[in-house]
Amino acid sequence: MLSVNQEVSPHQPPHQIGKHHDRGLPSLQNSDPIKILMPSLSPTMEEGNIVKWLKKEGEAVSAGDALCEIETDKAVVTLDASDDGILAKIVVTEGSKNIRLGSLIGLLVEEGEDWKHVEIPKDVAPPSPASKPSVPCPSPEPQISTPVIKEHTPGKLQFRLSPAARNILEKHALDANQGTATGPRGIFTKEDALKLVQLKQMGKITESRPTPALPTTPMAPLPPQPAAAPSYPRPAIPPVSTPGQPNLAGTFTEIPASNIRRVIAKRLTESKSTIPHAYATTDCDLGAVLKVRQNLVRDDIKISVNDFIIKAAAVTLKQMPSVNVSWDGEGPKQLPFIDISVAVATDKGLITPIIKDAAAKGLQEIADSVKALSKKARDGKLLPEEYQGGSFSISNLGMFGIDEFTAVINPPQACILAVGRSRPVLKLTQDEEGNARLQQHQLITVTMSSDSRAVDDELATRFLEHFKANLENPMRLA
Repeated sequence: MLSVNQEVSPHQPPHQIGKHHDRGLPSLQNSDPIKILMPSLSPTMEEGNIVKWLKKEGEAVSAGDALCEIETDKAVVTLDASDDGILAKIVVTEGSKNIRLGSLIGLLVEEGEDWKHVEIPKDVAPPSPASKPSVPCPSPEPQISTPVIKEHTPGKLQFRLSPAARNILEKHALDANQGTATGPRGIFTKEDALKLVQLKQMGKITESRPTPALPTTPMAPLPPQPAAAPSYPRPAIPPVSTPGQPNLAGTFTEIPASNIRRVIAKRLTESKSTIPHAYATTDCDLGAVLKVRQNLVRDDIKISVNDFIIKAAAVTLKQMPSVNVSWDGEGPKQLPFIDISVAVATDKGLITPIIKDAAAKGLQEIADSVKALSKKARDGKLLPEEYQGGSFSISNLGMFGIDEFTAVINPPQACILAVGRSRPVLKLTQDEEGNARLQQHQLITVTMSSDSRAVDDELATRFLEHFKANLENPMRLA
């Protein structure tokens, strides 16, 4: 939780944030109002959204009261008051987005003061227009980067533009109907657009409207199609939807991305485009784990298979510290802690709360931590220190019926383990007397994605061998 009188810089780590009255920030004993600024709640946070104000203007505030909920690039965090007073002015209303760090979002005054006439300090600039709630407005010019499909009605010519052709036509103020579509299935291609540009330069055609529009009477017929041409479904090209325009039949609806979703998209793109991913897969027999789990259930101790997997990964990292590394741009950096990031799906995206010092924790302690952190993640109540950092990630989709998958590395970590579901498999085994017989085994498939710069194929293979041995022999986890 952050306090209202905590002034922060965009690059100040959350654990360094504190009160700064000695740096000139007014206190409640001063007649000037206390500034409530947009705090920095994660190292990667550059702006935040005001989700909801929990106090109203003129309402009394006590130290520790929740003032508002702020959506960061990681989670929704509650901003708490550190002193008593009255919330005099809400500068940035709830629902406002993209508020830059350090921007003034509210004012607090001392009890008994005239809060109704409090003024915004002159040394604080008002929030930038980008921080206000985004209201879709009609675009003055058509978007040119998305393929469109024209509405087709009897008696009208149907053109379908390739993205390159549309760009050229927009740039030179030309109309597709001034030329002929020569592409497959009547698509107006880049070459067709370039021919129009040449004709314009030669003075044979004149400029038209920037937006290609279909006339009532077609100016150029489509090339005749062979009557005996084979029939096959025409590939669908999604129509463009412009914010603020009516949602016509067949168009799509743009969904505003949350801060969390935007950061996830950015980090995943950077990970896949800059990190050389390598993959290694193995099957693990859960027979011994399931027996231990059944015994624990009888004693009313609820431990999930995923808790065993977290513990096995932590123990293996302790045995092989060369895998417990991160990449800092110049080379691998071995980490002194074993903190396991566990992927949790929420309504706003994926977030990875951290099981701190997992190798030193018992199974029951890991189980309790996973339950508590997962609930906080889904409620959007994770504290920054509960999801920042981590040395190794685990993503388990087995609960959704997925047999096997590969996961994207969470930088600067070097590895992530993807876990599939438990499934019964018949195997031919031999008993003590040497007789062969079919026996059912419960197997799971795990796939480790590793950063080849820090963890090469041989090291990743040995890690999976040790992990498999540890998971299949739960006594090693004690």
